[in-house]
Amino acid sequence: MKAYQIKIELKDSSPSIWRRVIIPADVTFKRLHDTIQFAMDWQDYHLYEFDIPQEQLRITNDEEAYEQFKYYSTKFKSKELPKAKDKREFISRVLERTIRKPQSVKIDKYLETYKELEYVYDFGDYWRHRVTFENVLEDYPYGYPQIIDGEGACPPEDVGGIGGYANFLEAWSDAQHPDHEAMRSWGEVQRYREFNIHEKNDLFKCCLKLKKTTRGQ
Repeated sequence: MKAYQIKIELKDSSPSIWRRVIIPADVTFKRLHDTIQFAMDWQDYHLYEFDIPQEQLRITNDEEAYEQFKYYSTKFKSKELPKAKDKREFISRVLERTIRKPQSVKIDKYLETYKELEYVYDFGDYWRHRVTFENVLEDYPYGYPQIIDGEGACPPEDVGGIGGYANFLEAWSDAQHPDHEAMRSWGEVQRYREFNIHEKNDLFKCCLKLKKTTRGQ
């Protein structure tokens, strides 16, 4: 089976948080999203998007944005956008980028062509990830992804982005910090934990194994 070796990095994280993963090639962006979520240890609570600026393409599970794009792109497909109806350029901004659903687009063309993608998870905390194509494997024996290397614990959900995570780590690590006990309790509720490659790979094998369904990969 053809597969890709990719590196997933949480941008601006310090110390660096990253995973090196092998993923079957013939999968959709929905499956790539699932892979990132499992590998990084996110909880899949929020909206996400992949940005491909070379093609003015946004791939997202943001249903509202998709429906807006679908409506306006159909309505103004064959005629010029009337300025009177777009005084604040709202429609123009909606139509700046094509929006597609992640389960409808496969990753192979984009990874092999552009070598690097940006994935944003949680539009509030705005976790930006760099997904880098590293290699092609022609004889990958599994139908599910596998982590082969990585470092760093995933931040807790809703911690407040990179800045909030830095504050969290300061309190988490310092027993003398006034918020130490509160952050310890909150972090445990949020399932904050060290990266464990064996645990993650067991999860991949159990939960992402060859799900070739009508919903897509």
